Amino acid sequence: MQVASDRLRGSDPVSVSFEFFPPKSDEMDVKLWKCIERLAPLAPSFVSVTYGAGGSTRERTHATVKRIVEETALKPAAHLTCVGASKGEVDDVIASYWDAGIRHIVALRGDMPEMGAAYAPHAQGYKSTPELIAGIKAIGDFEVSVSAYPERHPDSGSVDQDVELLKAKIDAGATRAITQFAFDTSVHGDFLERTAKAGIKVPIVPGIMSTTNFNGIRRMAGRCGAHVPEWLADYYHGLDDDLPTRKLIAATVAAEQVHELKRIGYRDFHFYTLNQADLTYAICHILGFKPAHAGEPLTQAAQ
Repeated sequence: MQVASDRLRGSDPVSVSFEFFPPKSDEMDVKLWKCIERLAPLAPSFVSVTYGAGGSTRERTHATVKRIVEETALKPAAHLTCVGASKGEVDDVIASYWDAGIRHIVALRGDMPEMGAAYAPHAQGYKSTPELIAGIKAIGDFEVSVSAYPERHPDSGSVDQDVELLKAKIDAGATRAITQFAFDTSVHGDFLERTAKAGIKVPIVPGIMSTTNFNGIRRMAGRCGAHVPEWLADYYHGLDDDLPTRKLIAATVAAEQVHELKRIGYRDFHFYTLNQADLTYAICHILGFKPAHAGEPLTQAAQ
């Protein structure tokens, strides 16, 4: 795996991972695989594939991670939620991942299929993420990543409650926490301190989100409890019809953020690619990740 240059990494190596979402059409499938082919030579530690609300993309997620296993040298992680399904149904999905050669799951509670609906566990399902993790580990020796919230989750009573839940996930067997996106470095710094005080020792990996589609990001932030600072809104003011400038700003914001996060102690970064490779590729280049061999084909045989 490639690591950042000495100038950037200090004494510790840096790792990156990428998140994709499963395609909903043939056209989106082509776009996804162009994104994967662009980013694969950077040798990420893993790539993850999302799982829609209520398990709505279950089959597409499975097909995508299976194809990544079969056709690339990447290590895929499949998202899995416990909402809207019985334990038996979820266990079948877990077993099918194992049979397909997938050894890493991102375990999440999940959102209800109805936008904004309050969470309600399935009557015969896993009731919480820690319970889901225990179910995963009972089926196979999976690596399990989980979500973390530097800012309070909308369903949580406090940030301390969020940290307590994260600790319960780790106690159940999780080995990595990937954060919801947050744009203020101080928020990430405070979160790192809170987790350390709670005795959490697994890697905390900040999620890096492109802000190119700023209006879309603002809507997403409202649903997940992430704060959008005024300075960021000011950057995009008046640029609704100016995509080239928005792309330049998004690259600047992301580059500044990863440098600030590295300065306060983060060493792993998870990029929410939105199936668009260019910004992620540029930031990884800044971090020191370079393709080992330009033009190397994306196949197992190329290893």
